[in-house]
Amino acid sequence: MAGTSWRRRVVLIGGVVLALGGLLAGAMWAFQRSLVFVPDAAPVTAPDGVREVTLTTSDDLELGAWLVEPDAASDRETAVLYAPGNGGNRAGRIDIARGIAAEGFTVLLVDYRGYGGNPGSPSEDGLARDAHAAAELLRSEGFDPAQTLYLGESIGTGVVARLQADVPPAGVLLRSPFTDFVAVASHHFPFLPVRTMMRDEFPVEEHLGASDVPVTVLHGTADDIVPSELSVQVAETAGNLVEEVALDGVGHNDAEMFGRPVIDALVRLADQLER
Repeated sequence: MAGTSWRRRVVLIGGVVLALGGLLAGAMWAFQRSLVFVPDAAPVTAPDGVREVTLTTSDDLELGAWLVEPDAASDRETAVLYAPGNGGNRAGRIDIARGIAAEGFTVLLVDYRGYGGNPGSPSEDGLARDAHAAAELLRSEGFDPAQTLYLGESIGTGVVARLQADVPPAGVLLRSPFTDFVAVASHHFPFLPVRTMMRDEFPVEEHLGASDVPVTVLHGTADDIVPSELSVQVAETAGNLVEEVALDGVGHNDAEMFGRPVIDALVRLADQLER
């Protein structure tokens, strides 16, 4: 009788664990996009010297974005499409946009749907539409894809990796890229069947491995959000790697990731393409 009672308790505990696991998995499925996308939805106003522009997406959303232009004397006649990460909004990236513009680039600082006062809710397919609209805006400003560099930050690397497959630019800079977003989620939630649960996969490696677009990969060795080894793998498998930049001891959101190391890597990429 004692053995039977013990076995019943084990079965009961196992059932509770499975039920709790199922509830957790269900919650992750239902709310995963609120974990993946963390927008600052507050409307923003363009600062002095920055032009407010509107992107019109293929599903008829009108999205605010900023165009930061260089001084005429330093103009490279090259645009940079800046695809940000999953948090904040464009106001938090104006300093790096201005730093890039100071090097002679015209910078289109994008905010996705749901960010910075924009309508809509973010998703992988939605961000892809937003990026296509950004490329079209630059074309209307006189910058063909051959005169454009894509700069993707974190989840933005997934956005520009997909965009370059459809609209190949002169080059791409990936800041803190991952092989795919499932690998990032699996790192943070190893106890969940992430690959079967994820709605948004952002397969960076898949898009870039088959591409001949020149690529620079920049990452920090102390990144606690996107494991550095995932960025290394992207560099190793890129179809046309120009440079890999590993910033020793730098984390995902450290100041260096929004400053001089990124700007300098972009300048080197542009200079390499001009040779």
